[in-house]
Amino acid sequence: MNLQMAEVAKDLTAGTIGGAAQLIVGHPFDTIKVKLQSQPVPLPGQLPRYSGAIDAVKQTLAAEGPRGLYKGMGAPLATVAALNAVLFTVRGQMEALLRSEPGAPLTVNQQVVAGAGAGVAVAILATPTELIKCRLQAQGALASVVADGPGATVTAAVKYGGPMDVATRVLRSEGGVRGLFKGLVPTMAREVPGNAAMFGVYEALKQYFAGGPDTSGLDRGSLIMAGGIAGGAFWASVYPTDVIKSAIQIDDYKNPKYSGSIDALKKILKAEGIGGLYKGFGPAMGRSVPANAACFLAYEIVRSSLG
Repeated sequence: MNLQMAEVAKDLTAGTIGGAAQLIVGHPFDTIKVKLQSQPVPLPGQLPRYSGAIDAVKQTLAAEGPRGLYKGMGAPLATVAALNAVLFTVRGQMEALLRSEPGAPLTVNQQVVAGAGAGVAVAILATPTELIKCRLQAQGALASVVADGPGATVTAAVKYGGPMDVATRVLRSEGGVRGLFKGLVPTMAREVPGNAAMFGVYEALKQYFAGGPDTSGLDRGSLIMAGGIAGGAFWASVYPTDVIKSAIQIDDYKNPKYSGSIDALKKILKAEGIGGLYKGFGPAMGRSVPANAACFLAYEIVRSSLG
């Protein structure tokens, strides 16, 4: 029992630090992703709010300054450490259950199962945080030009004052605690297959670089490479689900545009085609590779230093 508790403590600590590293590196990319996902469909003859990721960065900096790229970071900063701690701890416990004997390395398929199991736990905890984060990030997409010509200034339409303001409003006027879990189904549909793919690819690459199942001697460059590609595998496998999740979570409560995930999928396809399910894909991939490389490297270093 003492040994098991020690393993849990190691995963909690390493996962916490890994999550913090992931957020610091990746949050600006995530902000741009959500802005592109949440911008309204332009009317016939009109241009979209943002022409692409670079344009979204420029407009965000013009309207809100560098801090705008870190909008909504308060909620995930308060919880991302806990989420990653849960992710890696549940994965570690799943690994223990799947091992044929203590200390035996897991196969790639077993890591896929462990990742999927960890995804279930993370989805439940992540949904309220995702809702708060997306609403804070998306409100900048409603910015409006208040003057014409070369000297035009851009002012962001601000609805929420911060993470606590979002949570308070949702609890008060959107069904209480249930309102914070809006989008649970698509979040689950993202986290379970996404983490299955990520941990499966991570283990497969580590074993490939190590030339066998013993990966304990891998250098940091190999861990960075494996972690970055594994993070890319997460988003490549579930990105349309994330678009649907964001659309549902920022949808108006009193006058909803979507009745559920399937309805959101149909309406996005009808209005924007298949491309509508990949809005913000570039920033998501641009974020995922360095952010997950930082996360896995920090996790492995901390985990190894703890014995």
